[in-house]
Amino acid sequence: MSSFLISFVISAILTLLVIRHAHFYGRGLDVDLGGVQKVHSHAVPRIGGLCIFVTVIIASGITVFRSRELGSPIGLLLLCSSVAFLGGILEDFTRRVSPTRRLGLTMIAAALGYFLLGAKIQHIHLISGEWWLGSIWLALPLTIFAVAGIAHAVNIIDGFNGLASVVTICMLLSLGYVALQVNDSFVLIIALMVAGATAGFFIWNFPAGMIFLGDGGAYFLGFVLGELSILLVMRNPEVSTWYALLLLIYPVFETLFSAYRRVFLRGKSPGMPDGIHLHSLIFRRVVVWAVGREDARALTRRNSMTSPYLWLLSLLAVLPATLFWRHTWVLMLFSLSFVATYLWLYVRIVRFRAPRWMILGKKK
Repeated sequence: MSSFLISFVISAILTLLVIRHAHFYGRGLDVDLGGVQKVHSHAVPRIGGLCIFVTVIIASGITVFRSRELGSPIGLLLLCSSVAFLGGILEDFTRRVSPTRRLGLTMIAAALGYFLLGAKIQHIHLISGEWWLGSIWLALPLTIFAVAGIAHAVNIIDGFNGLASVVTICMLLSLGYVALQVNDSFVLIIALMVAGATAGFFIWNFPAGMIFLGDGGAYFLGFVLGELSILLVMRNPEVSTWYALLLLIYPVFETLFSAYRRVFLRGKSPGMPDGIHLHSLIFRRVVVWAVGREDARALTRRNSMTSPYLWLLSLLAVLPATLFWRHTWVLMLFSLSFVATYLWLYVRIVRFRAPRWMILGKKK
């Protein structure tokens, strides 16, 4: 808990300093207000990830000073994550780093994690038994694909105030809880540290949207989630691999479904941005009735009112994953249930038939 609290305080202070100085220097501001995925009305600093990353470095130094034996693994994790963070933060400042290059850097970071940290997918639990990946030619590409995919998935859901940050915090706390059950102190401390840093950023991001996470923050958080999930599952055989899948299923399935929709239904590149993600549909077809006006204040309110719907959706996976982390068949059932719920909800909203409980009340 000290890791969480220290990280929270440092991140809150750093984020406030960035908010105050970003407009003055004009760096790292999101000034593109007309994009298909843009739902804000004024320029906002989009370098919140820098605050989280710097906070984790500072908190890591404090942790290593108190527990010297953690120095090597923490240092290696920061080294690997800095590669994934680099592409995102450069995009936040320059707007000139393509999604392909950002994804490529994240894949390099995942490969470094494979060899330096031992974060490698070596087996997958089945209902009875395990499927072991004996060859590096299977384990390495699968690990790289999984970690880079998770990092990209967190970037995909980063569209509204508080959405990606709260989803990430819930997942990190779940990882910390399970790590506590199996006495994995490294995963526990890192999970609480990054969760605390993200929470310190969150208080300035939600609901007013005074700062955005940015690509640097999204790729950093997604990479850490991927690495910690693999390390926890592979170092502790009693934790089912389906725990990690169910824990991360919301951003992962959002990304896979978006790619399917773009390629097979719309005939477009999977990397093209669009405005019909589930969170975008909730914003445009559900929350709009609760606000109604079109001024800047109403837009910010609609933005912040969208995220709680997705927090609840994510918890439909995070909570059972946390409760049944060792029971493979239960985790499989909940994974199928989540996919069915997601698709049902998406189809209902696309057809303008959102469930009544989602409509907060139409205002004139």
